[in-house]
Amino acid sequence: MDIVSSIVVYILLWWWVFFMTLPFGAKPSAELVPGQAPSAPEKPRIVRKMLITSGIAAILFVIVDAIIASGIFSFRDMAG
Repeated sequence: MDIVSSIVVYILLWWWVFFMTLPFGAKPSAELVPGQAPSAPEKPRIVRKMLITSGIAAILFVIVDAIIASGIFSFRDMAG
């Protein structure tokens, strides 16, 4: 896989995992702030979730890259 494809695959994996990790540990605030949604989390811990997402996406990227490099799954064969 070339560098551009690798970057695209990693970014797609990163966002996929990030959206999956967002709800973990999210508890709504006990006090309502005017102009804020009642379901807004009290402590979203975004930086922590981004770091965890980066690690999980890196592991998934290595797995995907190994599968593509091994030839088990090939888009070129599917194309024709």
